[in-house]
Amino acid sequence: MPRPTGRVLTLLELLQSGGTRTVAELADRLGVDGRTVRRYVDQLIDLDVPVESVRGRYGGYRLAPGYRLPPLMLSDDEALAVLLGLVAGRRAGLTTTQRTASETASAKIRRVLPRHIARRLDSLLESLAFTEQPDDSDTPDAGVLLTIADAVRHRRPVSIRYTDRDGRRSERTLHAYGIVAHAGRWYVTGRDAGIGEDRTFRLDRIADARTLPGAFEAPAGPDPAHRLLSAFSTAEYRHEVTLRIHGTVEQIRAHLPAGIASLEEHEPAAGRGRATERWLRVELRAERLDWLPPVLASLDRPFVVERPDELRDLVTALADRLASYARRA
Repeated sequence: MPRPTGRVLTLLELLQSGGTRTVAELADRLGVDGRTVRRYVDQLIDLDVPVESVRGRYGGYRLAPGYRLPPLMLSDDEALAVLLGLVAGRRAGLTTTQRTASETASAKIRRVLPRHIARRLDSLLESLAFTEQPDDSDTPDAGVLLTIADAVRHRRPVSIRYTDRDGRRSERTLHAYGIVAHAGRWYVTGRDAGIGEDRTFRLDRIADARTLPGAFEAPAGPDPAHRLLSAFSTAEYRHEVTLRIHGTVEQIRAHLPAGIASLEEHEPAAGRGRATERWLRVELRAERLDWLPPVLASLDRPFVVERPDELRDLVTALADRLASYARRA
């Protein structure tokens, strides 16, 4: 394909991605000057592609609203990237509605792949392993996900019908700050306008979402991902655990990330950097305690269990078992 023709098709792909593109941006992406960009736009118009010129400070070019492009065409590399994304998303549990949509999309792309690419893809999938298997939890409705995403983008209130983990149903007005994918689930963080407090909601538990009139200002502070992790670390669980661990923030976070535990300084140190070893107070909440002793052992740092006594007993029991294994001939 001659280089100018290839650049015209690249220009079409850039415009197809949506929004208004400035002449300077298009010239930079295509590696040409502004005059050449205008000439390529004229060629698209000659091919009956409705490219509109937008005037003003943020002007440039865009495709006419509602224009439907010819059938999608992907290069071999692009098709492979899409298929791997579908497979990874399905295996990680980050799919919407039913898995059928992901599977049928994969099948459609595979049918048009050249044989040598399809064979290489099959070889990759056969040799690919995942450390975690997706659970059977419900996935969010695509309509709910898109409605909330639009509300986040335009700072619009949204009405949701929500079912909590105890099966209680409620209708809430949410000022959604952002959507977060975490550990195979989708979450939305925002302010519950009814109670005036920040909350985190699982998207698969939202039965309906409807945009409301009005707008709100997003607060300053942590981003949605940090808000989600902070909510997890302070959520109500069966056991409240308090530890003192001597080490660096990085050493502790490698085993007890922010989504599990909160850290605060217990004893001031001469150096103030994150890499300074010092006593840190660690607080977390858990439904079960049996997973904590092995984690504390893997830290290989001095620690003190302040509460609960049950955890202290479990740590002692683990130490006794390990000592007995070491003494065996």
